[in-house]
Amino acid sequence: MVNNRIGQFHGSAFSRLADLLGPVKPPAGLAEINMGIGEPQHAQPAMVAKILAENAALWSKYPPVNATPAFRTACAGWLTRRFGLPAGMIDPERHILSIAGTKEALFMAGLVAVPETKGRKRPVVLMPDPFYQVYVGGAAFAGAEPVFLPATAETGFLPDFAKVPAEILDRTALAYLCSPANPQGAVASLDYLQSLIRLARRHDFILAFDECYTELYYTAEPSPGGLEACARMGGDMANVLTFHSLSKRSSVPGLRSGFVAGPADLIQAFLKVRTFGGVASPLPLVATATALWNDDAHVAENRALYRRKYEVAQRILGNRFGFYRPDGGFYLWLDVGDGEAAAKRLWGEAAIRVLPGGYLGIDGPDGGNPGRQYIRAALVHDVDTVSEALQRISQVL
Repeated sequence: MVNNRIGQFHGSAFSRLADLLGPVKPPAGLAEINMGIGEPQHAQPAMVAKILAENAALWSKYPPVNATPAFRTACAGWLTRRFGLPAGMIDPERHILSIAGTKEALFMAGLVAVPETKGRKRPVVLMPDPFYQVYVGGAAFAGAEPVFLPATAETGFLPDFAKVPAEILDRTALAYLCSPANPQGAVASLDYLQSLIRLARRHDFILAFDECYTELYYTAEPSPGGLEACARMGGDMANVLTFHSLSKRSSVPGLRSGFVAGPADLIQAFLKVRTFGGVASPLPLVATATALWNDDAHVAENRALYRRKYEVAQRILGNRFGFYRPDGGFYLWLDVGDGEAAAKRLWGEAAIRVLPGGYLGIDGPDGGNPGRQYIRAALVHDVDTVSEALQRISQVL
């Protein structure tokens, strides 16, 4: 017998996309461009190959679950300087947990945060809609009820937690928030983050701040984070976990390295869960990740490349398809009326693979889906490839 929680929801967005486009043949002789998946294609920093080679002897050793003291110190140092945290607020030995990328850890957050019951009722996990598919998986496998909060143009593409009924909040065990948001690129303000933290403490639930896009911001000031909000509120990190990854920040998605930061009690509980089900990062990768967290210069160069591609997008698309330049991330969230139909046309006529927005949303009781009219296009390739892809999109749609 198979766990019936597996079949509660659709398959992954990418398996659905494969089913949609499978019968469609792209034009012969036209180079295929995959903008459907958020896999960074920028050149990795030069230090990566060098450090991996220098630490090759460490492949023969079993890695510890929580990496190394040097890794945790690098993560704590980056958090402190990036978010302007007070010295000593982040203790590398108590407040940092190594993870094999944020996908694994965001899923495991449900196992950490969700009790069997809350207030003698089934626990709730709150998440934005559209959403990263891992959030609903983490909720479902923890036995919680997922509650989807619309994150539409009307709400500034961020969920309005203030409108959640008190009865739902009292049952809430965990809430996910991605900022900058995937797919819309909206950035939560410090006021927004502080209000959400106060709400979580009032109703006693854990916040999972998914900050994997936090270094891809295009505003005058860096995008704020959950721990920065905690610092502004006196430094208490209660009820807050933040999730960080090198995949987008440093263009090394294959490194599968990141960390969770938060209060000592939650990090200790998370460590216990990862000891059973998590993957320990090999020591050569840990050494490489340590160097990357200690270096910010390559991050600024990476961000500048994405900024340039948004300039190209603005020039080619103008004000069509609801185009706007997001405050963060590396996606276009384009209003094409029918995301599935547009995705099939773009594949069949232009060899461009994009993701229908409805695959990132949930079909409501009324049949509505906040992503249905959109497509998500990832600006992950080099500038010339992105320019070519956007010209094809413009011509076909």
